[in-house]
Amino acid sequence: MSETITYSDRYTPDSRDQLLTKISRQLKPARFEHVQRVEATAIKLAKQYGVNVEKASIAGLIHDYAKQRPDKDFIDAIHRYKLDPDLVNWNNAIWHGVVGAELIKTELGIFDEEIIDAVRFHTTGNRYMTKLAQIIYMADYIEPARDFDGVEKARLLTSQNLALAVAYQTKHTLMYLLTNNQRIYPKTIDTYNAWVPQSGLEN
Repeated sequence: MSETITYSDRYTPDSRDQLLTKISRQLKPARFEHVQRVEATAIKLAKQYGVNVEKASIAGLIHDYAKQRPDKDFIDAIHRYKLDPDLVNWNNAIWHGVVGAELIKTELGIFDEEIIDAVRFHTTGNRYMTKLAQIIYMADYIEPARDFDGVEKARLLTSQNLALAVAYQTKHTLMYLLTNNQRIYPKTIDTYNAWVPQSGLEN
């Protein structure tokens, strides 16, 4: 499916094969396979929902580009790019999207803001997400290797109503964090408030 996509220099200076090579140097094999599954899922959803397929391919591949970097890389980047100082108090779960988006610009030369935002928000969500950002948010959650209680419902909702699926994931992520007494990143609460109460989502 995705092998037929030819990247244009509007979004990235690299071809898909060149981008894959760069990503493979940053990720262990299992994570590299994951990003390719997310890419395939994102392409399928982009075709269904009328979103730019090339952007979906790129965002799917790069969403975890920084996932396996050492903590020091993120802390240095927070200072270098003058990001929210509170970010130093979080961890990789937040950093690899929010801070990783800045590393993608510098290291991969990808500056399209819609693609970068899709990466930036793929774990925390955001009050406003383009359809591309919604697609990456969901593709990461439902890619074929995911196996958890509720994933089949998430897949069904994603195929029927993208916004409702975003609400579903956001609600269940928040419930998981609360149940496990984990800290909740403020943007995750903002995402919940923006997407869940008015969604009509049933339990």
